[in-house]
Amino acid sequence: MPDDKIMALPQELLILGAAVKTGMVEALRQSTTYSTLAKELNLNPRAVRVVIEALADLGYITRQGETVVLSEDAQKMIYDPEAPNYIGFAFMHRYNMIRSWVRLPEVLINGQLPTREQDPENTRYFMEGMRHGAEKSAPAIADYLLADTGSCIQLLDIGGGPLIYGSAFSARGAKVTVLDLPPVVKLMQEKANTMGIALIPGDFNQGLPPGPFNLAYLGNVCHIFGETENRELFRKVKNVLVPGGRIAVVDMVRGTNPFAAVFGVNMLLNTANGGTWTLDQYTDWLTDADFKDVSLKEVAGRQIITAICS
Repeated sequence: MPDDKIMALPQELLILGAAVKTGMVEALRQSTTYSTLAKELNLNPRAVRVVIEALADLGYITRQGETVVLSEDAQKMIYDPEAPNYIGFAFMHRYNMIRSWVRLPEVLINGQLPTREQDPENTRYFMEGMRHGAEKSAPAIADYLLADTGSCIQLLDIGGGPLIYGSAFSARGAKVTVLDLPPVVKLMQEKANTMGIALIPGDFNQGLPPGPFNLAYLGNVCHIFGETENRELFRKVKNVLVPGGRIAVVDMVRGTNPFAAVFGVNMLLNTANGGTWTLDQYTDWLTDADFKDVSLKEVAGRQIITAICS
């Protein structure tokens, strides 16, 4: 609904994000000075002072004269996984999203994806953003999907490289195989090994592990692709499931989720033909792939479409 809240700018996020991108946040883990920070990071001294003072007023930095350091709360929020307020660098995924969204006029004119900054850290930021969004819902979703399944269920988590859902499934007795892209696997392989999760590098558009699996989990995957790819993906999933096995798709379902259409714009800006899809579309694609009993439920604030392999 139109209102004047659209005038609010995410200034705090933009300031903190810029401090991360320029190396200021990392440097401020240790006490330093305005001038030393500018010199060591090759930054403009005036700009450094203005941004540091803003971060201090926002509570991210402690000042004593010319000496500055990340505040205790900021240290915990960004770097301490045991802290109640810990989010890591999940906020940087939102920061990168904003940088894409301001290119929307160009996309409306030419229909082409904006040129992306080639920064390996963006993979890390994306995964931390996904982790932060999934941590609260993963246990409830795992409970829902694994209820009455018995022990030793074979589960395929497609695109689950951050391991939030994979770890929740594994903790409930499932034998979990996760397929994700090689850069993600490289980041997460050591953690997967400690959890007993099989983490396989690959592109699910090219193929899936052979299985057979009792359950295939697709968390926030289908919005990345268009109809052709999703139809083909569901066919691939059907072929690696046991008879009577299930598919579970977690995504925003357009027409039933008030944010789905807006999120579709994010996919316009970040994918070649991704978007958000209606329940009728999912039902059509799943039925054509030989699934039946398609249903939509909401669990822990997430929409889950399930279907059974015929």
